[in-house]
Amino acid sequence: IYYFNHTSHADTVLLWAIMPKWQRRRMRFVAAKDYWEVHPFRRFVASRCFRAIFLERQPKTKEERQQQVTEVVSQVGPSEAIVLSPEGTRGDGVQVAPFKSGIFYLCQKQPDFELVPVYLENMHRLLPKGAFLPRPCPCRVVFGEAFSLQPGETRVEFLERARNRLLELEQN
Repeated sequence: IYYFNHTSHADTVLLWAIMPKWQRRRMRFVAAKDYWEVHPFRRFVASRCFRAIFLERQPKTKEERQQQVTEVVSQVGPSEAIVLSPEGTRGDGVQVAPFKSGIFYLCQKQPDFELVPVYLENMHRLLPKGAFLPRPCPCRVVFGEAFSLQPGETRVEFLERARNRLLELEQN
């Protein structure tokens, strides 16, 4: 699982573009259904180019949350990578928001999943909310070390550790 701080709609394009071609074919982006399925062009780009797995942002019940986790795991092949933002929505680019629990439940369901934090810098300036065209801006991508859910690790402990691993990359 590659997970990143989400501050721009350009995040997905950048992550996809910097990967080697063989890796791009193996990436599955988790995407917000309410945004990406609302317009035919968006749906086409997300599903065909980025092989998106569409999810509701806020599952209403525990059963819906479990169903989403099962859906993601079932749609991802053994050599494929999940790419997601644990914040659940775009942030302001200044502060990484607290993580939603989905990433924990994915790792709980598949304990062999490894997580790789990816810090994206200045993406909120490159393509700010509401902008249609990117602006010239230096951006940086920093990949962290892979890690996994530890046996007995609680949801709160795991989410804090995963968020801290991402924040450490901001300092590099």
